[in-house]
Amino acid sequence: MFSLNVRDHFMIAHSFRGDVFGPARAMHGATYIVDVEVRRPSLDDDNLVVDIGLASVALKDVLADLNFRNLDEHDAFAGQNTTTEFLAHAIFEQLAGKISRGDMGAAAAGLSSMRVTLHESHVAWASFEGDLPHNSA
Repeated sequence: MFSLNVRDHFMIAHSFRGDVFGPARAMHGATYIVDVEVRRPSLDDDNLVVDIGLASVALKDVLADLNFRNLDEHDAFAGQNTTTEFLAHAIFEQLAGKISRGDMGAAAAGLSSMRVTLHESHVAWASFEGDLPHNSA
């Protein structure tokens, strides 16, 4: 299995509901480093997993909707605790949509799976990983 990873970061504010979150129930900020790993069983005709430039742009586009935002006020997350795990899944879904629409180029149709990892700090991170549907991008 071949893989390619792109990385970016974003900064948010949010709060959580529920006693399990202790002091994080209050408004606080986070800066996440995001790693996106895409995989395919064989390289494309140009010997690439996917165009690294297009993958970087797609990630930057998804993060632009989150960066410098108070996620408590983000319509897409109404009523949700925007935990690191939750956000990894949300970013996965947005990127999977971009892949399906061809935003990472036609060769991205050969991608088989993806993992999105959000690094909350140097000692804690969470990921969401899943298969990608075959598409005709």
